[in-house]
Amino acid sequence: MKKTMYMESQSTDPAFNLALEQYVFDSMPRDREYFWLWQNHNTIVVGKHQNTAEEINQAFVQEHGIQVVRRLSGGGAVYHDLGNINFTFICDTGSLEQLNLQAFCQPVVRTLAKIGVTAQASGRNDITIDGKKFSGNSQYVKGQRIMHHGTLMFDSDLSVVGRALEADPAKYESKGFKSVRSRVTNIKPYLAGDMGIQEFQGILKEYMLQGNDVETYQLTSEDIRKIQRIQKERYDTWEWNYGASPRYSVRKKRRFEGCGHMEVCMNVEQGRIQAFESFGDYFGNGATKELQERLIGCCLKGEALKRVLEGFDLEGCYHNLDREEFVKFLLEG
Repeated sequence: MKKTMYMESQSTDPAFNLALEQYVFDSMPRDREYFWLWQNHNTIVVGKHQNTAEEINQAFVQEHGIQVVRRLSGGGAVYHDLGNINFTFICDTGSLEQLNLQAFCQPVVRTLAKIGVTAQASGRNDITIDGKKFSGNSQYVKGQRIMHHGTLMFDSDLSVVGRALEADPAKYESKGFKSVRSRVTNIKPYLAGDMGIQEFQGILKEYMLQGNDVETYQLTSEDIRKIQRIQKERYDTWEWNYGASPRYSVRKKRRFEGCGHMEVCMNVEQGRIQAFESFGDYFGNGATKELQERLIGCCLKGEALKRVLEGFDLEGCYHNLDREEFVKFLLEG
């Protein structure tokens, strides 16, 4: 049996924590296994193959300061806050034919049983209580090595979960993998007595490591420096978190006071506008050739859009519509 190295991330920055996973997976010695518990401040983590714009309520996310980060593994989008505990296993795959997410979910089910909560590993990658999901899991496999990670909603703000992941599916047509929305719950209401999240984390550590040869590992300053480099080069970048989305089409409608109704159609690839057209009862020339030329190739993010539209006569295209409102409309979910 390989020795298990137990770690704890002291950071609640999702970009750092996902960079930590990549660092351990790619660079730490492979003659041992790794397990750790971690938390993120308010964050949506999207799956590797998802269209970020299609998964999130952009206006709500911006208003509430929710970070959006893409992970290495597939699966659907999940919401993290400080009422949520995340766990990560990294180990050898063994026989790929026998590999499944259930094997990693069962230790969670057994741990909850120890504190009087009856949970079930459900479907492909969920863990549920009374049919309600509290844990989503996903995996990344490369070179006979596997990273399995999951969420455990202990006392998350469920009202935010629903609003943050509330993008309008009618607006988007995409080749990305779409999340399946599920009824969700927290673990805490099912406990017989009162328990805080730190106590719960201690119980998780104790029972999920039971029977293993465990050694605690503290990240060194050199480890942290390398993790921060990965964070800067990938997980802090718009190109990874949004631009890595698959090709998609977006169609949206809105009425602007003093301007009229507008419908916009865009094709987007690698986060950049490839085609743009507008329709409506507004006054003005609409999507002129000059406007299209400015927008095509532009990153679909606020700073880039404002920059390419700087000095452009938007009034000539859409009467009584200012640049800020137009950019906000193009970005909103």
